[in-house]
Amino acid sequence: MNSYKKRKITDKLMCLAAFLCSILTLVPLISILGYVVSKGITSVNLNFFIHLPKPVGEPGGGMGNAIVGSLILMGLSCLWAIPIGVLGGVYLSEFGKNKLGTTIRFTVDVLNGIPSIVIGIFAYTLFVLPMKSFSAVSGAFALGIIMLPTVMRTTEEMLRMVPRNLREGALALGINQFRMIISIVLKTALPGILTGILLAIARIAGETAPLLFTAFGNRFWHQSLQQPIAALPLQIFAYAISPFDDWHRQAWAGAFVLIVIVFLMSFISRFVIRLRYKFPTSR
Repeated sequence: MNSYKKRKITDKLMCLAAFLCSILTLVPLISILGYVVSKGITSVNLNFFIHLPKPVGEPGGGMGNAIVGSLILMGLSCLWAIPIGVLGGVYLSEFGKNKLGTTIRFTVDVLNGIPSIVIGIFAYTLFVLPMKSFSAVSGAFALGIIMLPTVMRTTEEMLRMVPRNLREGALALGINQFRMIISIVLKTALPGILTGILLAIARIAGETAPLLFTAFGNRFWHQSLQQPIAALPLQIFAYAISPFDDWHRQAWAGAFVLIVIVFLMSFISRFVIRLRYKFPTSR
């Protein structure tokens, strides 16, 4: 066998190994999704979305307040974490090739490895104790800290993948650096940045530990951002550890709805981005 045939066989074996590894990566995801869907979809109905939880031991009810609460917490977290994360990623990519950038990068990586329950205790000390109350604000702060490193580091990596020729071409045409970053670099890296943001949102959507110390949960509709607020992960946790079969079924239904929310957010965002690139504006 000559060397050409050996290289060809090696190439095919490596391609096969890569394909098998890809399939193995999908197996846990498909198994989890299939199990959650099979257990939860049968308990999802209109009452589940519009009704409040029933008192302890009483069957029926829904998780309407928890669904709304989770959306509010995710929205509040995104309001402050996404701008800071994206701008931080821009700084690290475009201006962060110095000691300050290295320090920020190291700090963000360390922050990404801190357990979420520790972040919850930190938010509890910073917000709950001074305010003397659990609140949506403290929950959103804790979730924002969790998503911040993912957004920042993903933005930096996506911006670094933009070809240097685009930057040089824009500057050669007389565009200043700020306009070049906004109009050329960020626009080119937008799909990748959006993917990072969605990953961060997907992560905080299922976080429970930090919310135990901050949002705490609420059996009723929320009235103020400075009061305890219900959230799907908290409701699922409470129902899953209860001794009632009906609550167990609702916990599975809540897990199913949580996954659907994450999928819908991902699908809608990608659809909007695809339309934006398919029908560009005249600017």
